Amino acid sequence: MHRRAMLAAPALAGPLLAPLPVQAQGAGGQLVTEEFMVPAKDAGIELFLRNKRPEAMTGFSPARTLLMVHGATYPAHTAFDLPLGGLSWMDYIAGRGFDVWCLDIRGYGRSTRPPEMAQPANANPPIVRGDTAVADIASAAAFIRQRRNLPRLTQLGYSWGTALMGRFAADNPSLVERLVLYAPVWLRTTPSLADPGGELGAYRSVTVEAARRRRGTGVPADKAAALIPPGWFEHWAGVTWATDPEGSRQNPPVIRAPNGSTADGREFWSAGKPFYDPAKITAPTLLVLGEWDQDTPPYMAQALFPLLTASPGKRLVLLGEGTHGMWMERNRGALFQAVQVFLEEATA
Repeated sequence: MHRRAMLAAPALAGPLLAPLPVQAQGAGGQLVTEEFMVPAKDAGIELFLRNKRPEAMTGFSPARTLLMVHGATYPAHTAFDLPLGGLSWMDYIAGRGFDVWCLDIRGYGRSTRPPEMAQPANANPPIVRGDTAVADIASAAAFIRQRRNLPRLTQLGYSWGTALMGRFAADNPSLVERLVLYAPVWLRTTPSLADPGGELGAYRSVTVEAARRRRGTGVPADKAAALIPPGWFEHWAGVTWATDPEGSRQNPPVIRAPNGSTADGREFWSAGKPFYDPAKITAPTLLVLGEWDQDTPPYMAQALFPLLTASPGKRLVLLGEGTHGMWMERNRGALFQAVQVFLEEATA
């Protein structure tokens, strides 16, 4: 368990390591960071969970306990807890009085890599399919509920993570307090930027330059230069690619990502087949995304929204001048605030 004292964020803009003091912008209290390796349902697989919360927090509630899950290619902790301009998204949420957690699904970040990732990619079929990833979410959520003695959690999924969190919420309505689907995946009528075509191996390898090119997809030419503040992409790439030591030894360095999400895309979204039934989601649900998102274009959220027939207080928020990776862009404050307003409604 890794504990760090951190100054709270402003209103906006098993043990691992010894304590390490870190400071972020702002004042008004301290945040504590803890890290855990949680057993998955399968023997030999451990899941990395990071937690941030106010140091003075002594009571916990479903409305203020949030689990965040990543997308198809990159881990959670190097996105949601990446300090850009001195502040990460997790800092911001925790600084508003929340107990916030992020999960790396198996094969990503600091969680266990399946044994297939030690072999050539073409030696095995795609690994970490949606059902496996949802089971990892279930293991992590159960750990948090037990540790905090809570009946339910609030949950946030990003990109592929929206399909996973949507499925979990549909299958386990009593376990989800509120649901945020950021850049929601739904039935696809346009090509997937994440699917290279051809036969899929167990995993794919992504270079930094490939990631940089994809970041600019769909952005008007006159807006591209100002989309991401100087140094932010490089900072994210540095810490993210470092989570894959094996990939880092290649030339050029790569990050390896399980291909289960791509296989899911072919079987479900690109084939017009839902991965879950939105009508079974009974939690208040927020769909939020940027107008320039080409990975999960706005038509997906617009099609999904009316299907959430049992979600009270549902809403769809489209944010201007943002892409699929808006959390790293100059307008990320609009994303943070839109999500935070929804989260804090439950306790207003």
